Amino acid sequence: MTPAPIPAHDPERVAALRALLILDTPAEERFDRVVKFAADEFDCPIALVSLVDENRQWFKARVGLDACETGRDISFCGHAIMDTEILVIEDAAADVRFANNPLVTGAPFIRFYAGAPLTVPSGQRVGTLCLIDTQPRRLDERDLAILASLRDLVAEELVASGDAR
Repeated sequence: MTPAPIPAHDPERVAALRALLILDTPAEERFDRVVKFAADEFDCPIALVSLVDENRQWFKARVGLDACETGRDISFCGHAIMDTEILVIEDAAADVRFANNPLVTGAPFIRFYAGAPLTVPSGQRVGTLCLIDTQPRRLDERDLAILASLRDLVAEELVASGDAR
C-alpha cells in the first residue's frame, strides 16, 4: 500500500479548508442531495463528499457508508487531491498503490474509486466528491463529465457555506 502523499503546499491547503468553517459540522441537505444523486446516477453503493485535513478524511455527506471519517494515510481521497483531474481506480485490488490498503482488504472492500477533487477559489484542493463500489468498473467520457459537473456544484456549495458562516 502506498500511503496518501502529502503535497508540498499542504499547510496552505489545510488553511484554505479550515477557512471554510465546515469541518465537523452537521449534515446539510444540499450536500446530502448531491451524494444521493451521484450514487443513483452511477448506480454506486457509496458516494461521499470527503474533506481532507492534516490527519484524516472527514465525510461532510455520505451515502452507503456508516463511518464519518478515516485516516488520511489510508485514504483514496488523499491521492485524488494531488491532481486537478478525476482520479479513477478501476480495480483497487489490482493497483499496487491500493491492493494492501485495509479499505480494500477489509470493510468496505473498495474495488472501484473515482474521486473528483474539490478546488476552492484559492486554487487549493480541499477534498473530493467520490464514488466507491465493491466491484471493479469503468467510467466513460459522459460519466466523467457528469462527475465533474457535480464536483463543481459541491465546490460552489463549500464556498457558499463558508461565506454564510
